[in-house]
Amino acid sequence: MRVYLVGGAVRDHLLGHPYHEKDYVVVGANPKQLLAQGYQPVGKDFPVFLHPQTKEEYALARTERKSGQGYHGFEFYTDINVTLEEDLIRRDLTINAMAMDEDGKIYDPYDGQQDLKDRILRHVSPAFVEDPLRVLRIARFAARYKAYGFTVAAETLAMMQQLAESGELQALTPERVWKETSRALMEQHADEYFEVLRNCGALKVLFPEIDALYGVPQRPEYHPEIDCGIHTMMSLQQACKANYSLDVRFAVLVHDLGKALTPVDELPRHIMHEERGIKPVTEVCERLKVPTNTKQLALAVCKEHLKCHQALTLKSGTLWRLLQRLDVLRRPERVEAYVQACECDSRGRLGLENREYPQAKYVLDAMQVVRGIRAQDLPADIRGPDIGEMLIQRRIQAIEALKHRQVVANI
Repeated sequence: MRVYLVGGAVRDHLLGHPYHEKDYVVVGANPKQLLAQGYQPVGKDFPVFLHPQTKEEYALARTERKSGQGYHGFEFYTDINVTLEEDLIRRDLTINAMAMDEDGKIYDPYDGQQDLKDRILRHVSPAFVEDPLRVLRIARFAARYKAYGFTVAAETLAMMQQLAESGELQALTPERVWKETSRALMEQHADEYFEVLRNCGALKVLFPEIDALYGVPQRPEYHPEIDCGIHTMMSLQQACKANYSLDVRFAVLVHDLGKALTPVDELPRHIMHEERGIKPVTEVCERLKVPTNTKQLALAVCKEHLKCHQALTLKSGTLWRLLQRLDVLRRPERVEAYVQACECDSRGRLGLENREYPQAKYVLDAMQVVRGIRAQDLPADIRGPDIGEMLIQRRIQAIEALKHRQVVANI
């Protein structure tokens, strides 16, 4: 029995990229041998075991054969005679098809080290096209390693295009698409994920609402980059640069979906695009089974982002009602996330990436002052429905006082 560290840990070890998870492959063993040593079996499709002490995953060397459609359409074969090379060839990329033994020796039958040196994401074998999930995985790797200068090999991109055109992508479960997408959104260059999907034709299959933004013009005095798709990716870059949460990044991604629905005769203006965006944002969230909190923020940002941009000129009552819709009293973190997403939208524009956004501080200050006004601070003779009315009045007055202080400070 021989044990090898495989996959991402070997790749990132050689690249000098941080990694935490370790996966191992066991060659020349059967399940009984591992069970006898205290390994715990997991996995339904093929024999995978957890180490009795470290709880790291150890999988028996295996081969696979396409037997159906989609990500789960495979039959696996394990045997003590399956070689390391046979196990590695079923992997997606050459840089993921390397192994390292306990002495640190690297086994690289498919030239992964050379592709690592050349910064190339290249498929291992023609069997790449048998698994549609690999389209998303390669796009995610492109996002993760963009800072290192990695690009997708032309022949691999062609295979991804083949998969996009085959109808196989529709066989992916919503949960799997969201899992890969949410992981990609948390990469430093999340925009590259969507660019790669667009380049291979997968974006229009999996995210047609985002794909539809490309080629839609905007007014150049507000959007020097003009193209709605480019603006969306520039805004997402801002969210990544600021290391914002997944909820914020997703909200930024979908905040302008309504612009793809603007009537042609109204372009390049986008009147009512916030309201038009509610339907496609809802459809994306429902199709991908996006978590509820993520969906709620996305819808709020879509519908209300112009209000944040206008915050400094809004009437105090209007700003209070905006904060109320954002559930300011119970969910202050949602207001903070909303402001972050709107700031990314403001800065996701050509030449304006570093401009000031004083609206952020003003809205957050308003949030603090209204949250500081409590029912127990009202006069004792105020009772019943009058309590709610007076709380509203005092919160609006507090915002008005905040606005006055800001005006005075700017004189």
